[in-house]
Amino acid sequence: MTLQATSNEVSQSLLDSVNGSKSNKKNSVSEVQDRFMTLLVTQMKNQDPLNPMDNAQVTSQMAQLSTVTGIDRLNATLETMMSNAQNSQSMQASSLIGHSVLVAGSNVQFDGTAGNFGIELPESVDSLQITISDTAGNPIRQLALGKQNEGIIPLSWDGYGDNGTLAPAGSYKISVSAKSGGSAATANTLSLEQINSITTSASGVKLNLSNANSVTTADLKQIF
Repeated sequence: MTLQATSNEVSQSLLDSVNGSKSNKKNSVSEVQDRFMTLLVTQMKNQDPLNPMDNAQVTSQMAQLSTVTGIDRLNATLETMMSNAQNSQSMQASSLIGHSVLVAGSNVQFDGTAGNFGIELPESVDSLQITISDTAGNPIRQLALGKQNEGIIPLSWDGYGDNGTLAPAGSYKISVSAKSGGSAATANTLSLEQINSITTSASGVKLNLSNANSVTTADLKQIF
């Protein structure tokens, strides 16, 4: 009698079938289970009669199936939750279209009447000075605001320079200097932009601004 010698270890083909390639992962859980059982039965039929698989080995392989199918179901659930969350984010973000927001930036748009911008202070400061310059870097107006508390400070420029002349409508630069206890303190400039549209992708929801930049909702400092 000729005996066919086989190993009682889990075959690589069995593991590949259960773990699956990218294409296999697209199959349903039931298909994976059917394939696993077919391979397991085939392996048992062709096992060495003098060294058959014991119950512990069968149980171990069944446990592998249970683990893999459980992970597969968990992944499917997570994908559904992520898809639902992204759809919810898209709906919420779409309601922001047309709103003005303060975001990190150093530009202020003067429309002939006012130019709105903001300052973000991570901590309270003893003095705060803002300089508004033209596109060539020439200072036009300096604003000394004195002591300020931490947080977001919305500001508006009336368009007048230090010489009392009204500046023409257009884009200007803002810079800021802050001190606390005699030492330089951190202060960030914020630009006022409008949300024109949103873009949804695998990386999340992006808000497309009037300055042609895109940001996330986490980048919004204040909404108007």
